[in-house]
Amino acid sequence: MKLTKKSHACIRLEKDGRTLVIDPGGFSEEDAAVGADAILVTHEHPDHFDEGRLRAGLEADPSAELWTLKSVSDQIAAAFPGRVHTVGHGDTFTAAGFDVQVHGELHAVIHPDIPRITNVGYLVDGGRVFHPGDALTVPEQPVETLMLPVMAPWNKIAEVIEYVREVKPQRAYDIHDALLTDLARPIYDRQIGGLGGAEHLRLTPGASAEL
Repeated sequence: MKLTKKSHACIRLEKDGRTLVIDPGGFSEEDAAVGADAILVTHEHPDHFDEGRLRAGLEADPSAELWTLKSVSDQIAAAFPGRVHTVGHGDTFTAAGFDVQVHGELHAVIHPDIPRITNVGYLVDGGRVFHPGDALTVPEQPVETLMLPVMAPWNKIAEVIEYVREVKPQRAYDIHDALLTDLARPIYDRQIGGLGGAEHLRLTPGASAEL
């Protein structure tokens, strides 16, 4: 499986000539979803769900499909009849040849005064990759590669480190990093890598790794 990092929270997974894209949001490249056979979206916040980017991906390939939660599917399903699938915690499905399990229900707490929205994470191919969206969800099975939300208005580095420790992946790749400056990255790399208990890795947007 080939992992390609796109900007912020978006990743592309490629296997057997097919491509799965997760969270092509407003901080990601405009063509982040183009070329996808299947697209997954974790929640409705604009840095994860951008209707224009989704439409570009779905219009580029009439056979491409989208799996997401109700708050997103309600906004786009009418434009793509039969191609948008609503999922929630506990669901399983196959998208572009990838086996996917859905984990989690709520977005992390941003502030007690801000109502929590729904959020799901996607466990791909039996734990080879887990993308949690905007939550520190721990799947009930081992994870090889954790996509780690490293910097967000709803987290702090202590929580990120404890999340890596709890999931116990073989490796963790940074995502949700568009707001993290280059000045801060060495601090995050040193602390997460030194304290998390797993190999901590980072890809620049457009770079790839074989999993």
